[in-house]
Amino acid sequence: MNWISPVTLTDKYVTLVPLSLDHLDDLIEAVKDGELWNLWYTKVPHPDNMETEIKRRLHLQEMSTMVPFVVIANNKVVGMTTYDHIEKNAKRVEIGYTWYSKSIQKSSVNTESKLLLLTHAFENLKAISITFWTSSYNHTSRKAIERLGAKLDGVLRNHRVFKNGLIGDTYTYSIIDSEWPVVKFNLNYKLDIYNK
Repeated sequence: MNWISPVTLTDKYVTLVPLSLDHLDDLIEAVKDGELWNLWYTKVPHPDNMETEIKRRLHLQEMSTMVPFVVIANNKVVGMTTYDHIEKNAKRVEIGYTWYSKSIQKSSVNTESKLLLLTHAFENLKAISITFWTSSYNHTSRKAIERLGAKLDGVLRNHRVFKNGLIGDTYTYSIIDSEWPVVKFNLNYKLDIYNK
């Protein structure tokens, strides 16, 4: 039996639904907002490769190493996210492979999405650690992870090869179960202020 199974997670403004090929057209539209695939330091699918990316994520789900979601805000598909690097015996999981349409970045969508994922992982699945990885050059992602309340665990030197062939470092962060109550309180506090 899988530790993490596909599930729909819903809050006031954001819903995370299990990824399927039915989301293809909406995800193509979402990724065109900002042409995020042009960012050299991250992996965001090109519209022409979206079907391949969906199938890749669904294959990893079949292998029990990923649970992918589509992010919906205001009844519109705005991106993707996942539970990844699932370690059932250690009760550890990564939240990653996340991207959002440019027009909703720096809104409350990321905070609410991560709150849904973190709540489910810590409170329903009884995870003891949630990790986040990002490129040393992805300053936007690093700031967003830090705003969640995750702590920097370290820098993995020469850890990734970018699509242009350059080699770079990975910043790895985590939130552990003993930190979850204050992290949850702070995320809800931020959402209350944002949504007033």
